[in-house]
Amino acid sequence: MNQSILFPDLQTWQEDKQQIVFIAQQSGLSIDCIITVASLSQLKGENIVGEEQALHIFSEYRFDIEELAEQLIEDEDFNHDGQIEIKL
Repeated sequence: MNQSILFPDLQTWQEDKQQIVFIAQQSGLSIDCIITVASLSQLKGENIVGEEQALHIFSEYRFDIEELAEQLIEDEDFNHDGQIEIKL
């Protein structure tokens, strides 16, 4: 893992968008990263319903998700809102 990209243990659930937002820090800057329930479901291989289950699966696969986010940050693959969007 790249030492210049850090992932604090902060994540929030966005009910309206059915996604989790987590933060990456690179050179002192915060970068919003997002993963949808649909992507979490693909990662887990089963349907995910609701905040509690989504956050649990996120925690279970956190290392893998951070690896994906790190690669997208290194590739400067930001969406139109300046976020890193994990899509599977």
